[in-house]
Amino acid sequence: MRFTKMHGLGNDFILLNGFGQMPPGPLSVWARRLCHRRLGVGADGLIVLSPAQGADFRFSIFNSDGSRAEMCGNGMRCAVLFAQSEGLAAGPEFTAETLAGLIRARITDLASGLVEVDMGTPVLAAEKIPVLLPGEPPLAHPLSAGGREFAVTALSMGNPHCVVFVEDAANFPVEHFGPLLERHEVFPARANVEFVQICSYDKIKMRVWERGCGLTLACGTGACAAAAASFLNGLSGRRVEVALPLGSLELHWRESDRHMMMTGPAKKVFEGEL
Repeated sequence: MRFTKMHGLGNDFILLNGFGQMPPGPLSVWARRLCHRRLGVGADGLIVLSPAQGADFRFSIFNSDGSRAEMCGNGMRCAVLFAQSEGLAAGPEFTAETLAGLIRARITDLASGLVEVDMGTPVLAAEKIPVLLPGEPPLAHPLSAGGREFAVTALSMGNPHCVVFVEDAANFPVEHFGPLLERHEVFPARANVEFVQICSYDKIKMRVWERGCGLTLACGTGACAAAAASFLNGLSGRRVEVALPLGSLELHWRESDRHMMMTGPAKKVFEGEL
């Protein structure tokens, strides 16, 4: 079975075309096996595209630890370009069935791999995030972890997020506090954790600890959560550049329909055969 390795700003994935053939056995097992960076291909996640009713394809994503994610923004940009190259849909506009609902995406510049994804409406109700904190959403709520108190903002982009504002994102000990907040008791389904530095009213910096993956170079849903949290806390506008270690994503939280629009690049790294 052929596979393609792709990345979105360093957030890397193994993609399989499941329209004609699916790997035998549970995909969670394949994810752990293939994503291992010493014993496999190496990636943050495994993405499988398969037929869907009412959409161009079904988008199934598994983290490197084998757990299934509801949605992934960087992975969706990769999936759209992969679907285009595999002839799974005519494009440049695509619809994808995900565990977070129907996602729409559009290739805006094929040559440079730019894709715009309608990430939907941020979920602010605590019970739907889910998080055991008051507020819709909980804004700058005090939370202790690892002997330190944080002011966390929680919301969901189809998956749960915990946003923390810090003075210096580049030098913050993400690997220490990330897993403590990910598995904090107030997040019954665990959470992706974004450490966000405000640069200006229209630019923020972010590092992320992803649920089921650990430290990654980028997270699309995390960038959306960071942009929404920045706006809700009065720290940025509705349009904001989210700077990540290997590049930036452009986010626009539209006032008209409250949908979060994300634009950024994706790129093929190599192809292989399993």
